[in-house]
Amino acid sequence: WCYLPVMGFVSFNDEAEQYLCAAVLRPGNVTAPAGAVGILRRLLMIVREFFPGVRIRIRLDGGFAHPALLDFLDAEPKLEYVVATVSDVLQRDGYGSALCNEQLAVTIECGGSGYLKIGPALDALEDQAEGLGAAFYWTLIHVLYRVMRIYDHSDALMYEEMLIESANEDDEENRSQYEFPEVEKALPACIQKTLKEKWRLEDRRLLRAHGKGPHRSWIGRLRKMQRLSRLRLEQWREPLEDRYYDGPPLPSLLVAFKERDAITACFDEEGQHMLEGSSEPTVCVVFSPKKAEEVKHAVRVIERFVAFNVELFELVEELGWETKNAGADSNRGELSLRAA
Repeated sequence: WCYLPVMGFVSFNDEAEQYLCAAVLRPGNVTAPAGAVGILRRLLMIVREFFPGVRIRIRLDGGFAHPALLDFLDAEPKLEYVVATVSDVLQRDGYGSALCNEQLAVTIECGGSGYLKIGPALDALEDQAEGLGAAFYWTLIHVLYRVMRIYDHSDALMYEEMLIESANEDDEENRSQYEFPEVEKALPACIQKTLKEKWRLEDRRLLRAHGKGPHRSWIGRLRKMQRLSRLRLEQWREPLEDRYYDGPPLPSLLVAFKERDAITACFDEEGQHMLEGSSEPTVCVVFSPKKAEEVKHAVRVIERFVAFNVELFELVEELGWETKNAGADSNRGELSLRAA
C-alpha cells in the first residue's frame, strides 16, 4: 500500500544537533527491523573508520527490538544501545509516571493492514433478505471498532471532507486540480439507505432470524465476534492516554466494497504517511506478576484478542471464497490465511 522508510541520524556527545546519515526506502509490507542489521553494520564501519576508538551509543525505536538485531548489537565491541520500550512511553493514571517496579506490559503492534472486500458478500445477503446485508455490515463495523482500529467508509468520508475544505481555502485558480473521490456515491445501495441510521436494534433480530439460512456460517462467526468483543477496553487502553507515540494504532483492517473503489483510493492516499512514525500499540495490558487477578485479566485480554482475530481471519476467508466461487465445487482444505 505504501513505503516504510528507515532513517538514521548521528549526534556527538551532548550536542542537540542531529545529522542525517542513512535513509533507506523499504516496501510497506515489511516489519520495522527488516534490513536494520545491514544498515547498522555499514554505519558502524563508517563511523569507526572516521572516529577510531570512539564509544558508540545506538538509540532504537521499540519496533526494532528483534532478537537477531539485539544479538548483533551485543556482539559489537565498544558499543552500547538503548531501545525505547513500552515502559518508556506508558503513562499511569494520567500522571506521566512509567511502569512501576515489578510490573510487566504486554503489547501487540500492527505491522500492516489487512484487507476485506465486503461488497459481494453484502449483495448476497441482500438477495437473501432485504436489509440483511446492511444489518451484517453495521454490526461488523460496530464489533470491529470495539477491538481494533479499522479504515472504512467513515474514514474515507472524513478524508473527502478534508479535501473539500482544502480546496475551498485554496486559490481559485488551483481548485480545478483537486480530485474528489465521491465516497457516498460508491457505497452499496443498502448502505446508502442506512447511512444516517447505522446500527439498529432490528438488525439483531434480522441476523438472528436468518442465522440458519444459506449464509449461517458468516452470521455465526459475526455473532461469536460480538461475544468476544465484549471486553472492558478502557482498562487496558487507559495507560496510553498521554502517550509519546507519533500517531494512533495502524488500521488493522481496510474494509472496502470493491477493488480500487473510493474507500481504497482514500486509504492509498492517507496510508502513505501511516508508517512514517511510531504508532501506538493495538493492544496494551499492564499487570503485576505477583497479583493473580491482574495476571488472569492480562491473559484473558490477550486470549480474547487472539480468538477474535482468528474468527475475523476465518470470516474474511469465507467471505472472499464464497463470493468468488459461488456454486463451484472446490477444495477449501487449505485456506490461505490459515496457511500463512
